[in-house]
Amino acid sequence: MSRARQPPLVTGISPNEGAPWTKVTIRGENLGTGHNDLIGLSICGHNCLLTAEWITASKIVCRVGPAKDDKGEIIVTTKSGGLGTSTVSFKLLKPERIGILDQSAVWVDELSYYDMRTDRNKGISPLSLRPANPLGIEIDKGKVPLKDLENMFPRMSGDFTSENFSATWYLMENHSSTSFEQLRVAVANLKKQASKKNEGSLAYVKGGLSTFFEAQDALAAIHQKLESDGTEKVGGSMTQRLENVLNRASETADTLFQEVLGRKDKADSTRNALNVLQRFKFLFNLPLNIERNIQKGDYDVVINDYEKAKSLFGNTEVPVFKKVYSEVETRIEALRKLLLDKLLETPSTLHDQKRYIRYLSDLHAPGDPAWKCIIAQHKWILQLMQNCKEDFIKEQKGTHTLAGVGLEMDRSSSLNRISLPAPVKRGGSFQTPKDDSWHYKSPQQVRFVEKLSDVVISQLPNFWKLWISYVNGSLFSEKSGQVEKLKKNARQRQNDFKGMIEEVTRRLVQLVRGALLPSSLTELQLRQYGGWDTKTPLSGAWLTQVIHTVRLSLEALSALEIPNDLLQVIQDLLQDLRVHCLLTTLQHTEEDVKRLAEKEDWVVDNEGITSLPAQFEQCMIQMLQSLKEPMECKPGEINEQRLLIILSNCQYLERHTFLNLAEHLEKNSFTTAEKIIRVSIEALRQLDEYLFETYVEKKSDPIVGSLEPGIYAGYFDWKDCLPPTGVRSYLKEALVSIISVHAEVFTVSKELVPRVLSKIIEAVAEEMSRLMQCVSSFSKNGALQARLEICALRDAIEPYLTSESRVSMIITSFKQAVEALPQLQSGTDKK
Repeated sequence: MSRARQPPLVTGISPNEGAPWTKVTIRGENLGTGHNDLIGLSICGHNCLLTAEWITASKIVCRVGPAKDDKGEIIVTTKSGGLGTSTVSFKLLKPERIGILDQSAVWVDELSYYDMRTDRNKGISPLSLRPANPLGIEIDKGKVPLKDLENMFPRMSGDFTSENFSATWYLMENHSSTSFEQLRVAVANLKKQASKKNEGSLAYVKGGLSTFFEAQDALAAIHQKLESDGTEKVGGSMTQRLENVLNRASETADTLFQEVLGRKDKADSTRNALNVLQRFKFLFNLPLNIERNIQKGDYDVVINDYEKAKSLFGNTEVPVFKKVYSEVETRIEALRKLLLDKLLETPSTLHDQKRYIRYLSDLHAPGDPAWKCIIAQHKWILQLMQNCKEDFIKEQKGTHTLAGVGLEMDRSSSLNRISLPAPVKRGGSFQTPKDDSWHYKSPQQVRFVEKLSDVVISQLPNFWKLWISYVNGSLFSEKSGQVEKLKKNARQRQNDFKGMIEEVTRRLVQLVRGALLPSSLTELQLRQYGGWDTKTPLSGAWLTQVIHTVRLSLEALSALEIPNDLLQVIQDLLQDLRVHCLLTTLQHTEEDVKRLAEKEDWVVDNEGITSLPAQFEQCMIQMLQSLKEPMECKPGEINEQRLLIILSNCQYLERHTFLNLAEHLEKNSFTTAEKIIRVSIEALRQLDEYLFETYVEKKSDPIVGSLEPGIYAGYFDWKDCLPPTGVRSYLKEALVSIISVHAEVFTVSKELVPRVLSKIIEAVAEEMSRLMQCVSSFSKNGALQARLEICALRDAIEPYLTSESRVSMIITSFKQAVEALPQLQSGTDKK
């Protein structure tokens, strides 16, 4: 068994004196085991348990109540220890009452009182100082609805401070369930309060008796003096003087009182103004905070503050708030302009552009800042390209000093403020040697093409990515609520953007043509893009380097997934450069061969020959080596439509043009006409066959290559498949591809259609036959599915089997494919 706890003992209180509601700390021993153990606390005879806060067994914090006794003990009672004792006492200080006529060093606020429930001072009306429960008994709220009471007692009130107070209403509302005995107690309480009030008034009269008698004596003395003066009836001077003195006293009192009241009003208005400033300091400080955050670059903070202010004060009618909020709007408008200026600055990174567009989107900037940025970037890229050309032209004319300058012709030039991306460097030719001798080794035009390509490849990727972000809406903030509208704007501007990309690629091509192929431009274009010194034409080796540079540019742009039709002009430029390089190399080789005769020294070696044959051989080998890259055709550089056009032309030459020429040769008595036509037609047929094979290979390979992956997509197995419901997607895709080839050929030449399609169909039929023969075994459903797909393919392409030489091969392939399948047993399967 645990031993009984000792009763509580209070040994200290801090402070040990104070007015009612002073917060005190009580210290002692055995003051309880917890908050629930504390069941009683009185100071000077007043119950303070309501405000008590148990801290530890030796410490309690509470507030002193309005006790009657001036000095008394602190008694603590606990469940565990019972009623306690105290070795100390607390002195209660009564607050000094200050009347309105008493002198005071401070202003007494009559409306301030302490509310222990909320632990703070409140300003309330004097009527509210009346007791909340005037009857002094427990309030028992009834269930009578307020609306019913209002209907029963029209124009009356249950508030006992109201002029229209209804006692019946009050009793029904607050004491509908109270017993009669309790109501009798309430009557007794009211009588006590009334007698106290009367006693209080009488006490005030008793206390003021001496003052009353003094006033009576003073008035009697004045009366006696006036009577002895003898001038009362004729308006003597004493009365007038007394009146003047009283009037002056009254005026002085009024002046003093008005001054005090004025100061009170001024203090109240100042206090109210400070309260408003404190309560709405967020708004009043906002213009200055916006200014500071803009200077620091904290635009996110500004936008969040603005959104908060807009939601709180955007529709306010309070003049002072409207004035401050208009100042906020002015600052935000300035921020919009600042962000737009920063957005349109060049050069800038894609990250910054996206950031500023998002900020402007959040701030609901008017117009379409993203599109303005795209336009600005487009102009900037075009200007960079033009500046590049102007700088090299100036350098070529000698206005720049070459030695040690490198590519940085003008350090202040906008070209040198852009950074080049890594992908451009991968080809090797873009890397500029560090030694100055490179200047004199590379011609101006070659260095210009490399620098121009650097400019385009460094700027166009970000430009393209900005557009993609614009189209998919990732540039804009969801908070703006305008994402769908802006995405719609982007879709409507697709043609405009396509025109921008076309203009960049066209400008690139025209600038290169102006430097290397001036004869391919008009006079007007030459004035804008030409101006180069072309007295010394470039050699084949330098032209090969240019072709390599342009190819790298095309490769980098293709990697961005820019549509091929926008890059067609670059492919055309490559074609012209390759032809130009080929002709230049052949011409230079021809000249070198002619000059070999001048190098003959007639010195014979052991084999009886001079050095001339070896020099000739070396000359030809060098030519062939230098022609390797220009002659090579990279993927994407073959224009398939042009291949078809040349094939169509070849057919016409063979069937019409050469026959006409033969007639003219015979008419004009050329005896070798037959040989000329035979050799020409042979050469033409070889070209035709080469081009035809190239075209068919380019078109059939993707179709044939997609069959096997298509058949076995999704782990398809011929031995385990569902009953067929139709042909599968891979076959439909193959047929669509064949149809697209048909359409492409048909637009150029109807006569080429059977020749091309029969060749492609032959390759498809052979592949299907091979695939079916490779299958080890079929289930019944697998055999049905395979037969369905082979027959569907055969029936679909049957109209194009017009070329007799090909028909038997195709039919054979289909026959072999069907024979590889298990034969059908039932008539239902055949159907």
